[in-house]
Order: sequence, then C-alpha cells, then structure tokens
Amino acid sequence: MRLVIIGAGFAGMYAALSAARLRDIQGVSPDELEIALVAPEPTLVVRPRLYEPKPETLTAPLLNVLKSIDVVYVQGSAETIDTKSRMVQIATAMGTRKSLSYDRLVVATGSRLFRPNIPGLAEHGFSVDSLDDALALDKHLHSLPDRPAINGRDTVVVCGGGFTGIEAATEMPARLREILGDKAKPRVIIVDRNNAIAPDMGEGPRPVIEDALRKLGVETRLGAGVASLDESGVTLSNGEHIETETVVWAAGIRAAPLTQQIPAERDNFGRLLVDRDLRVPGADGVFATGDAARAACDDEGNYALMSCQHATRMGAFAGNNAAAELVGVPTKTYHQKGYVTCLDLGEAGALFTTGWDRKIKMVGDVGKKTKREINTVWIYPPRAERAAALASADPERVTDVTGFL
Repeated sequence: MRLVIIGAGFAGMYAALSAARLRDIQGVSPDELEIALVAPEPTLVVRPRLYEPKPETLTAPLLNVLKSIDVVYVQGSAETIDTKSRMVQIATAMGTRKSLSYDRLVVATGSRLFRPNIPGLAEHGFSVDSLDDALALDKHLHSLPDRPAINGRDTVVVCGGGFTGIEAATEMPARLREILGDKAKPRVIIVDRNNAIAPDMGEGPRPVIEDALRKLGVETRLGAGVASLDESGVTLSNGEHIETETVVWAAGIRAAPLTQQIPAERDNFGRLLVDRDLRVPGADGVFATGDAARAACDDEGNYALMSCQHATRMGAFAGNNAAAELVGVPTKTYHQKGYVTCLDLGEAGALFTTGWDRKIKMVGDVGKKTKREINTVWIYPPRAERAAALASADPERVTDVTGFL
C-alpha cells in the first residue's frame, strides 16, 4: 500500500508526521504501508515570516525529519493527477518525468498569491508570497542606496490592507532605515479597495492597528484600487499617482492550480470542498488539506482559513485519516474550534486576539513576545528524532490553542 502526500508546506509536513504516527501505533511496517512525500525540495519554507528581513534564513530542513519517521521523500513537482488510475505524474529537476501510483492521496499543495491582470504588475510588482519572491524584494531593497534619493526611492507602496499587507508594511520602516541609514525618512503607504484597514479583523482590533500605523508613520489610501504600475510608480483607481520604486503586492491568495485536476467541487478560492474527515467527495481515495481544502472547523458555520494555524492541524487530520483507511481503523473528524490571531505590527509590537470574534488579549510588547515565540518556535518542524517527531503529530493536540481562550 502507498500513501502519497503532495506538498512540503505546513499541511504536507503534518500529514506525513501524522500518517507515520498512526502507522507506528498500529504496528504496521513501512514495507506494508509506504508513505511518500512529493515536493521540489525537502524544505519547509516558513512562509508566515517572509515579510521579515533576511528571508534566506526562513527555511527549515525536512529530510532528516522524514527519514527519522520512515517517510520516503520524492524530489520533483507533481504535474498531473489521474484519480481514475490513481497515478501522479512528477517532473524532476533533471527534466525527466516519472509516475507514482497511490492507494490514498493527500493534496497539500498550498496556495499562491493572486496576481490580477493589472498593467505593469508583473514587471514592477514585488511580493512576499514565496521564498524567491521575498529574496527578490530583499535584494531590491538593498539596491536602493545605490540609486538617487529622488523619484520615490524611499517610498514603498503595499497593495493590500489585510494580514500580509499590514505585516509587510509595519516591518518596512525599520527595514528601510537599516538599509538607507538612520537619517533616511522612509515613506510607507498601504493601498486597499476596502474603506477600512484590516477588513477581515473586524471593528474590535481595528483601533489598535490604526494606532500602530500612526505611530510608525504608515499612510493609508483606502477605498481605492491599483489601476497600473510603471517605472515611475503606481497609479490608483481614483487617479492619484504615487512615485515609488518599490510596490509590494499583498492582495489575496488562491489555492495552487493542481487542485483543478481533481474532478470535484471547488470554492471561489479554488479550494476543494471536503467532508468532515477531509475526504474529497467524488474523488475516491483523495484527501485535501491546508490551503487546498475548504473545511468546516465546527458545527457553527466557521471554515478553516488559508493560514498556517489551520494548515498544520488540518494536515495532521488528513494524514491520520488517509492512513487510517489503509490500515483499517476509524478516521477522526477534523475540528478546530479554537482560533487565535497574532498580527505583527513591526516596532509597534503585535496584536493577539482570540476567537472568531477576535477578542483582544495582548497588544504591544507583550503581544510581540508571543509573536516571536510563534514565529521562531511553534511553527517549526519537530526535531529529527523518531519518538519526538511522531509525538508531535497527534491530530487532537496539533495547534491546540484552547489554553489561550
């Protein structure tokens, strides 16, 4: 029997850990049940941190972790999925292709930044969506001192006033001063079509965010979209032109395109609709998880967000359940009633909220301390020691935030 997991992000990593854990508990050998993880590199990109400086440091190796739990790493990119023949076609780095059959498949392919067809965006826009994107932005920022201090050189426009946009924008003043010198007067502007900053955070936390933006000198242009980009800057839908050499696009994400190959229903974000065990109805033997899945968190109408917090726990349930079907034990219903957010606000600290109604629990330096712990400890892989790695993947305990509620 073979369980194939596509993706080495947070959901894929925990799917592998959890499947191996259940296999171990049931006394099934790796020869009886092979668990294979397919990804271009055996590396976890710590995507929630890519707004930070030094993006080259924001990865964690997975190969030794996978070896310690007897998970086979298959290097390559999954290009096609044939659910009828239960086969995945993989493109290798050498340009060759190979096929991998499966008895159960976990689609943990994550998400991609949504880049609309705005004139000049592809040529002049940066992002913090992937490691390569973050590296390109960082290289660009470090090139600024070699340019004349005119034409908006010290201005950064962040397109998108959601979670990612706010974190990128509030980190930017300190990044620019580090690069340009303490005498520099960086200008950072958030542009968003909505009439309020952080529309998904609700009215409760918004004053904290607005106060942080004021303290940092971050400007906003709300109720206006981006019409076009060129070498001179960005033009907004209201006609305003902002001179800048740095535009960061942070407006929306979609499920990775591979989900479109699964013959099943998807939502507006391209996520596969799944049942409470994270199976994909109509696609026998296929589970979806993380940003690739639209999954109910509870019986109250709340659905998993495209976030690390949900991906880790969903991954653990998907891996457990895919393995459970193969070894003949009951599956576990995915549930994630506890929900917290921790929004980095740069030198203004951080904002920590609990519950879907986002009750404020911590702000400022206290919130920042928790954010640092989340970013540097909680979301990293377990150590490459078999017992510890397997113990980390109990679906009922992964990303259990009830202690904060």
